[in-house]
Parts: sequence; structure tokens; C-alpha cells
Amino acid sequence: MSSIAVFVAKENTMRAIDVMALGVVVARPDISVRETAQMLADYHVSGMPVVDRDGKLVGMVTESDLLRRAEIGTDGARHARWQEWIAPKHELASEYVKTHSRRLSDVMTTRVFSVNEETPLDEIATLMERHRIKRVPVLRDGKVVGLVSRADLIRALASVGPELRRSVAPGDAAIREAVLSAMSGNRWALQRRNVIVTNGVVHLWGVITSRDEGNAIRVAAENVPGVKEVRSHLEFPV
Repeated sequence: MSSIAVFVAKENTMRAIDVMALGVVVARPDISVRETAQMLADYHVSGMPVVDRDGKLVGMVTESDLLRRAEIGTDGARHARWQEWIAPKHELASEYVKTHSRRLSDVMTTRVFSVNEETPLDEIATLMERHRIKRVPVLRDGKVVGLVSRADLIRALASVGPELRRSVAPGDAAIREAVLSAMSGNRWALQRRNVIVTNGVVHLWGVITSRDEGNAIRVAAENVPGVKEVRSHLEFPV
């Protein structure tokens, strides 16, 4: 699964409220599966929160929840015949309900991950990646006020302006410290003596064990304001 990364300045951290979609389409748990499918199709959405009569979030329903359905013949045998005898009965029963029940409350996902309006985008990206979800509802006092999807994070990344460079270029010593700080805390970080900066050009020396390691070091240096060029002299073990 590809990682989602949102790069923003720490002093200007973007939050859910900055990118969330408003006017979110919501469903009620007491509607039918057919009505649910109709809503997804009519509003051109791939998923929506499910709320109770008081507007409280009780679940989520997405296209994946409706993929296997008896009505359209996609409920097919999920197990070979011999597997049905060894699969736990509760698993078989759960699959049957998922593919045959006409109630949204039976097929929706009840384990829902949500955020609030002040949640930073990096936390939302981590939540999506960790739980393999594509959208999270944004709550205020337990009620849905917005929705953040992966597409919203990508749009946020695309909207970030070019990095603001300092009007006065930092000195070589300051650049060196910034490069070392950018790598700090990572196991692949270079030692101080292996980073040399001359006239804004960063020279990287040392032994690495993989190309990924070298790329990480290079990227850390390239992202430091004031760096004119990065020259890698990194080598693999002999």
C-alpha cells in the first residue's frame, strides 16, 4: 500500500477543518441496501457516514460493503467446499448476513475511525494508512460536520506553495547544522564528520548499505533551505 505524505511547515500545520468536505451526504441505518446503493450512485460518492436520528455517527458504508450481494449474483462461494467445513461458523454466518440482509445496519461498518476539526493532517494520513481506510468523518460534539478523504490530502499537497527561502542565505555552518538536524533520530543518519558544506554545496560522505538509505540522506539534505546542491560521495561496503 502506498504511503500518504503531507508536507507542511510545522509553524503552519494544516488541520482537518482546512481541507474537509462540507455538506456531507449521510445515510440512516434503517434504510435498505438498495436505497443505500441508490444514494451512492445519485450523489457520485464511494462512501458515506451513517448517523442515527440524533445525528450521531453510528457507522460507515462504502462501495466495498456492497460488492458481494445475492441480488446481483456476486455473493459467490467465498470458500471451497472443504473450507466451509473448517471455517468458523460465526464467520460463515457473518458473510451470509453481509451478502443477503436488506438492511443497511447489517452491512455497514460499525468500527469507525473519526477525527475532529483540529486534527492535524499528518495524524489523519497516519490513521488512513494504519487502518487501510480511504476517508474519515470529522466530528463536532459527536455529530458529522465534514469528511476528509485521501483525495483531500492529495489536493492539500498540490496546493502547497513553493518553499519560502530566506531572503539572506544562511551560512555554511548553519546549513550543516540544519542537515544534521533533518537526519537526527533516524538510524540511517550520517555522523557529523560525514557532512561538509562549502558555499552552500552539501557534500555527503560515508558508507551505506542500500540505495534507499542513500536516497533518504540526499532528500534530507535537499530539503534544507539555503542548500544550492547536494553531492553524494556515499559508498557501499567493500
